[in-house]
Formats: sequence, C-alpha cells, structure tokens
Amino acid sequence: MKLQNLVLKNFRNYSHLDLDFSDTLNIIYGDNGSGKSNLIEGIYILALTKSFRTNNDLNLIKNNEAKCSIIGNIITNEKTTYQIDLDNAGKTVYIDSDKVTKISDFVTKINIVLFNPLDTRIISDSPAFRRRMLNIEISQINREYLNLLSDYNKLLKNRNAYLKQLLINGNSSTEYLDILTRKLVENGLKIHLIRKEYIDKINSYISDIYRNIFEYGELKINYKSIYTNKSMDKMLEMYQKNYRKEMNYSKTLFGIHHDDIEILLDGHNIKEYGSVGQQKNSIISFKLAEVLIIKSVKNEYPILILDDLFSELDNTKINNIIKMLNREVQTFITTTSIDKVSKDLLVDATLYQVKDGVIERNDTNGK
Repeated sequence: MKLQNLVLKNFRNYSHLDLDFSDTLNIIYGDNGSGKSNLIEGIYILALTKSFRTNNDLNLIKNNEAKCSIIGNIITNEKTTYQIDLDNAGKTVYIDSDKVTKISDFVTKINIVLFNPLDTRIISDSPAFRRRMLNIEISQINREYLNLLSDYNKLLKNRNAYLKQLLINGNSSTEYLDILTRKLVENGLKIHLIRKEYIDKINSYISDIYRNIFEYGELKINYKSIYTNKSMDKMLEMYQKNYRKEMNYSKTLFGIHHDDIEILLDGHNIKEYGSVGQQKNSIISFKLAEVLIIKSVKNEYPILILDDLFSELDNTKINNIIKMLNREVQTFITTTSIDKVSKDLLVDATLYQVKDGVIERNDTNGK
C-alpha cells in the first residue's frame, strides 16, 4: 500500500498543496511550526478520518475558510482516490468520487501506523486512552470489530439508563435487566476475544523487535480484562450477584469498557519502573509490531509515519529500525533538520523541505 499523491485544500496552514511521494522512504524536514506535522496529520486523517492532534474537526480548517479537503491516491493492486471534506455541517467521505455513507466502510481501506513522541501517553494516560488506541488499531484490520463496539456502547447506554430507572422507581423486577445483561455479555465476549488475539499477535513480534533495535530486554503486553478465562455463565453469575451494587451506582461496573493493557519490560511494569527512554522505545516497538500484524492480515504493508524520530533516538537505533523495515513499507519520517540524518539514510530517501506552508521536493540527496 502506497500513498502516491496527496492534495490538501484549506487544511491547517495549507491553502493548496499537491504533492507526490516516493514509494519507499520520505523524509520531511523543517523548523517547528513550519507545517511538517500538518502534512502527516493530513495523511493520518485520510486513513482514519480522525486527527491524532485534535478532537475538533473545525480546527483543521484554515482560518477564514468554510471548508477543507484531503484527497489522496492510494496504490494497492490498482489506484483508488480517497477524499474527506470537512465543514460546519460535518464530515463527508468519498471513494473514487462516490459518497460513502458509513465511515466504517472507509476507515478499513487505508492502513496506517503512526509513531508520535506524545504516544508515551499510551503508558502514562488513563485506561480509556489505551482502549481508544486499541480500538483504532484493531478497527483497521477488522471491520466486524467496529460494529461490535458500536452495538456494545448502545447496550451499555441502555443498561445504565435502566439501572437508574430501577433505582428511582424501586422496581424489583430484573427481567429486562437480565435480557440487556445477556446481550452485553455476548457482545463483550466477542470483543474480548478479538482484543486478546490482537495482543497475542503483538506479543509474537514485539520482544524480538525491541531487542533488535535496542539490544536488550524482554518486552511483553499484558491484557487486563474481567472477561479473561470466564465463560458466559460465569460472567452472567457475576453480574447478577452485583445487580444491587450497580443499581446504587446507576451504571455498569464490569465489562470490556474497563479493559486495560500494561507494558512489561523484563517482567516489570514499564509505567512504574521504566525510564522515559525505555517507555518511548517500547512504544516504537509496539508500533513496528503493528506494521507486521497488518501485513499478516491484509497481505500488504501499511503506510508508516515516524514523527520527529531523530529527536527521540540516536542514528544507530534509527538505522536499526530502517534495516528492519522491508523496502515495501512506505515510510514518512519528520525531523527539524537533515543534519540529524545519517548519510546512509539520505542516499535512499526523498527529501521534502517545509517552510511556512510551502514544501519543496529535493531529489539531490546522493542518488
């Protein structure tokens, strides 16, 4: 999978950008605030319809403009054009000029993996943040997962509302609650299984990746869920024993909406015992494992973005990463200066200099 061309219209600081990319290594460099992050943000949104920097789509529209567009040509077995339009009315997506009514039919088409220095939040932030990350990554390779999540959240909302109703009305009948609980557990077990399989796949790659790049340590992801090793009957029994407690709180206290993961380095939780460097290294390894998972499922590599990588690692570690990547992986690396980039990488890279929203492609890189 390759991004052949990207067009940004009234997006962030770009009035109009039309840019072709190399199939292999693209290095985007320029001062902070010049527009590097805006460019890769556009690529990310083209794949997932959401930004990794803001939850408000209106922030993406250039000042004093009513609408922005992101258009990209993706090459797989054939060329396909994807487009996202954003305005005050919302978000509209197209594939080859045909409007797509369901976002879930769009987000599974373009696969992308992003490493950003702020991704250490995966370790430091709340379980909700980690679940969101898992949901985004799994949804790229499993369309059913998106539908299961949507159904689960609807059931959860209905169940919480009914628990509140039971508390207010003092209704002792739990017949309808039993129905909602059974449906919630059925759905939760399916989501749990998909998440477990995904974490198992991550673990099949991540420790070798970590050692190959950073040359030490055993890295593992631990999946924490109340559903682990529990049958349908055991889960229903647990819910029924806690009906009164849940009524008092007017919310569902157990389920996959409380799942979490932890990263272990040599058996120790890296959040508590790992250095900042070790935490960043573990996230980079996690992301590279995702590249291999997508390849194993989709039979093609995703687009890989490594944002500000040279500020995070020395040249030896970066060279180790590049050596690990198959030449088929289209990679975008951002940096403030190419002086930080080793000559070996420059020979194989296409360079893009960003300055005040203007991008100049530089092919005089030693080829």
